[in-house]
Amino acid sequence: MSEFNNRIELQREVIKIVNSAKFKYEITGLSKNAIERWLMDNRLDSESDLTKLLYTISSKLFFLANKSQEQITNSYKKISSEISSLVQNLRDKITEN
Repeated sequence: MSEFNNRIELQREVIKIVNSAKFKYEITGLSKNAIERWLMDNRLDSESDLTKLLYTISSKLFFLANKSQEQITNSYKKISSEISSLVQNLRDKITEN
């Protein structure tokens, strides 16, 4: 259960970080559709570093969601660590804007 809670907390943290930048429209989720809508609503570049970072975080969180029923493996731990690093990069990127 803690793996699930950690994933949810990471998703919330990412959304909170993005929305702290005060874009005209807030991001509501990390699904591909939610990110695409947010980009379109805010007229943001779909090839920007920020966009690529969001898609990367989203895909890694999706991977963890699909692995949550299995025993924690080295790859699960590695990806969890990568996500933490990516979230920090996101935080840095948002403060640059």
